Amino acid sequence: MNTNKIFFLSILITILTLPLAEAQYGYGYGNTNRYGRQRSAVPQADTTPKKEDPLTAEEIVAREMPKLSEALELNEFEHAVVSSILTKYVKQSIELQLLKLDPDKTREAMEKIRAGQKEELMAGLPEDKYNALVAIQQEGYKKKKKKKKKKKSKD
Repeated sequence: MNTNKIFFLSILITILTLPLAEAQYGYGYGNTNRYGRQRSAVPQADTTPKKEDPLTAEEIVAREMPKLSEALELNEFEHAVVSSILTKYVKQSIELQLLKLDPDKTREAMEKIRAGQKEELMAGLPEDKYNALVAIQQEGYKKKKKKKKKKKSKD
């Protein structure tokens, strides 16, 4: 009789401690990763980034104009002239990209757009400010190309 009590108590203690051991080590019910750690029971939401809407011509120009106005020290009239000219030609560039023409036609059309923009900017700005604007635009394009630097190897 005494043996039955000891056997019964040992079985009862084993049954009661198994869930505690599973909770401690994360073994159980297929809810663990390969390292034995508990995975979340809450399903994870998709973390794929949503595609942002492409910027409009007005937004692109509005983003760049404060930098240009500050660098060129434009007055309000010149600011309005430059922003309207840039907006007009950025719209044309966007429309050209949407057409998806063959590369030769696209190149020719972009050259026409750039030439028209150059003429209008020359007519709307004093010569010194126009030259400064051209210099700023060229520096901006060069900086984008120089960003690719080789990583230094650690010794």
